[in-house]
Amino acid sequence: MRIGLVSYRCENRNTAFNMSQIERAMKCSAGHVDLLCFGEAFLQGFDALSWDYETDRSIALELSSETMGQLRAWTVQYGISLLTGYLEKDGDTLYSSCAAVSGGRIVHNYRRISKGWKEFPRTDGHYREGNETGAFQLHGQEITVALCGDLWETPERFRTEHLLIWPVYVNFTVDEWNAGMLDEYAAQAALAADDVLLVNPLDRNPVNHGGAFHFHGGRTVAGIPFDQEGILVVEIP
Repeated sequence: MRIGLVSYRCENRNTAFNMSQIERAMKCSAGHVDLLCFGEAFLQGFDALSWDYETDRSIALELSSETMGQLRAWTVQYGISLLTGYLEKDGDTLYSSCAAVSGGRIVHNYRRISKGWKEFPRTDGHYREGNETGAFQLHGQEITVALCGDLWETPERFRTEHLLIWPVYVNFTVDEWNAGMLDEYAAQAALAADDVLLVNPLDRNPVNHGGAFHFHGGRTVAGIPFDQEGILVVEIP
């Protein structure tokens, strides 16, 4: 299975632009990968929410929305599966979620279980976390998804002998990454799985330097440069 980890720029509250970035990645990857993965909350931007529910409810997306329908259609048109973070609305509740889309269907929807996606002193009961983990099957692979702080707070809940995909939004400086932070992430990933794929988006407001990495056995075995849009292609047997 060939997986592309897409570290492209996204913009807060600009879903149309972020969708165009997803389609751009699909167009250039068609015929080359089986699955493209994007970072946490990529569809709307990690800092898209204001923590005022009446405003934020119009930003979050339901699984039945036209936007998600377009993603389903693109997986058929380009023959590529997708995994992307997004801000989800389900009834009157908002989550930081990650959807896997393949063959025109939503095949998995994971809701982050750690609280770090929100400014929780400013939020009310409309902003919630999920409480379930679990794997799904795609292209013959068993895949588990964790979002950002999940692997720092409860790595044991994500332990798997198979592949783990880790979409994040992490805006350390490049100096911090190079001074040992990347090694810390690789070591933390090893608490959950031998093979972990991390993908981080780029943005400019505030600055996120992006990056995508393949961790194996607690070491970084492949990656792409910070501050550059790119797709890291990893082949998983």
